[in-house]
Amino acid sequence: MERFTLENKQVELWPSEGENRPVIYLNTFEGEGERVWQEMRRRDLPDFSLAAVSGLDWNRDLPPWDAPAIYKGAEPFSGGAEAYLAQLTEKILPVMEQRLKGRPVWRALAGYSLAGAFAVYGLYHTGAFCRAASVSGSLWFPGLKEYLLSHEMQNRPDCLYFSLGNKESKTRNPAMKPVEQNTREIEDFFRSKGVKTVFQLNPGGHFQEPEKRVAAALGWLLEQ
Repeated sequence: MERFTLENKQVELWPSEGENRPVIYLNTFEGEGERVWQEMRRRDLPDFSLAAVSGLDWNRDLPPWDAPAIYKGAEPFSGGAEAYLAQLTEKILPVMEQRLKGRPVWRALAGYSLAGAFAVYGLYHTGAFCRAASVSGSLWFPGLKEYLLSHEMQNRPDCLYFSLGNKESKTRNPAMKPVEQNTREIEDFFRSKGVKTVFQLNPGGHFQEPEKRVAAALGWLLEQ
């Protein structure tokens, strides 16, 4: 594993053993990349590279646009997703891929919670990724479902993974209640467009076994 500081972000790279292998870019909250990588190693999966990015300003780098806070006393969201996506694809990605063997056969964008919503939204603003995983994704975010269903992606992806905990929609917070319905509608929409998709409903709430959920998502992307 190699560790870098790039563009005020911390990036950890686990390179593939062979040449011309897939690379997955995983945005993380507090450096969970190591735990995800260890979970992946327990599985019989094709060779790939993992680049985990942390040190994000969660409520600024990932939201697509401004939105009010959903909890009393919490920070509001400020829409910096496009700026961070440009930073990721133009500054971080080239440095990472100089360290890989050969060229990636494909790239994926993945994340948990708000980073999961960002993974899907990002496909509308860059053609750098052809697969994505929204793991317990914040697809309740105001206006996001409507945006995804009414705009065009840069390129049609090869496949998309969606998951949620089965208790995530059972919340008293009205902003987050639509998360399961929205996720199902978004997955149905992409499937109707001919994109290979899956929706996985996991036991538990939002914070249950996140690394295992992410590892399952990345494993599915690799096996397609």
